[in-house]
Amino acid sequence: MKDKKILDVCCGSRMFWFNKDNPDVLFQDIREEEHILCDGRILEIKPDIVADFTNMPHEDESFKMVVFDPPHLKDLGKNTWMAQKYGVLLPTWETDLKTGFDECMRVLQKDGVLIFKWNEHQIKLSDVLKLIPYKPLFGHTSGKHGKTIWLCFMK
Repeated sequence: MKDKKILDVCCGSRMFWFNKDNPDVLFQDIREEEHILCDGRILEIKPDIVADFTNMPHEDESFKMVVFDPPHLKDLGKNTWMAQKYGVLLPTWETDLKTGFDECMRVLQKDGVLIFKWNEHQIKLSDVLKLIPYKPLFGHTSGKHGKTIWLCFMK
């Protein structure tokens, strides 16, 4: 795993990756499971390593880039297709996200880049940014209603 340059800490089913088997990426998630979605498609969550983003087993400054796309929904039934696809935040979500950012920065090399993806459907980005001491360099709001946001941080 030392040859991996990029860590995706909440890879899920690797939805936004163009190459879902990119050899430079270590795909991590707290879940390893398979589901049949409501439309009949199979959803596979098969990370290279099963680990919690709040307590990662990686050495300090191990990666040039970290991708952090945590669950963003807190009010969701655990067996819904949305929960299966994206995961669900725990009631401790504020502490979990702060700890997750700290862990991402810990495993990121000096001058490394952290890409953070968030959706404001239930929690505003401003509420998330209040939890952390890190400031984004730039970002992008996507989608028709502008609820999905990508931010770039540098260590």
